[in-house]
Amino acid sequence: MTTPATDGIVVVDKPGGMTSHDVVARIRKLAATRRVGHAGTLDPMATGVLIVGVGRATRLLGYLAGQDKAYDATIRLGVTTATDDAEGEPLETRDASGVDDATLAAEVARLTGAIEQVPSAVSAVKVGGVRAYKRVRDGEAVELSPRPVTVTTFDIVGRRGDDVDVQVACSTGTYIRALARDLGVALGVGAHLTALRRTRVGAFDLDRARTLDELAEHFALVPLADVVATTFTRWDATADDARRISLGQRLAPTGLPAGPVGVFAPDGSVVALVEERDDAIRPTVVFTG
Repeated sequence: MTTPATDGIVVVDKPGGMTSHDVVARIRKLAATRRVGHAGTLDPMATGVLIVGVGRATRLLGYLAGQDKAYDATIRLGVTTATDDAEGEPLETRDASGVDDATLAAEVARLTGAIEQVPSAVSAVKVGGVRAYKRVRDGEAVELSPRPVTVTTFDIVGRRGDDVDVQVACSTGTYIRALARDLGVALGVGAHLTALRRTRVGAFDLDRARTLDELAEHFALVPLADVVATTFTRWDATADDARRISLGQRLAPTGLPAGPVGVFAPDGSVVALVEERDDAIRPTVVFTG
């Protein structure tokens, strides 16, 4: 049974073997609307938290995609692949039995913090307007430039021979496949990612996620106002200020904190996201209308 669309996000526990677009297609049917999109792609191999916006919440997806993320992952030492994960063709195999725990921990530590990371060649990074993975699949050689990312947490939680279980918390734009690749390079034995589960996007974690089967039984949607209140600093505006912002008008500065701020009307409804800059409060996303 389908449910008429409202405005909010669906926190999906994505299964392995499905693309993020496959999930969006399923949610479109469940929500009975085409106004659906996702925040932050998960590879088909990966499972876990995928944020899907419905209705007016699709206007938030760019902001939600930019939130920090957390993962559980397994890295296999000794084997490199064309895609830096288990879906790619193996390129080289080396003996990793000589990698001791102390050396492993030291190299993991070097990949923690503010680092420069070259994304995987089969990533969604655009090169000349075309996704890198498409260029690779078309037979092109792709070289991507390093970019700054922050790996807040990179913890080893278990080791089973050449398989290393890790937990990672990181800034948006960090590729866990690339972490696996770079760890293998640093250790001199190569490595690739064999399992990846996203456990959190911003404030939304697996505790709030539902499988597609569960959503088919009960379509659980986090209302737009709750998403904004959870993700951004809240500003309870006066009725007049809320009205003016809903019309896209700028207001005089009041000392709002940096970054997007969620504006709520006196009746509790969410009006917009605003930023205070250049001596004015400027609407960046308006939800009314």
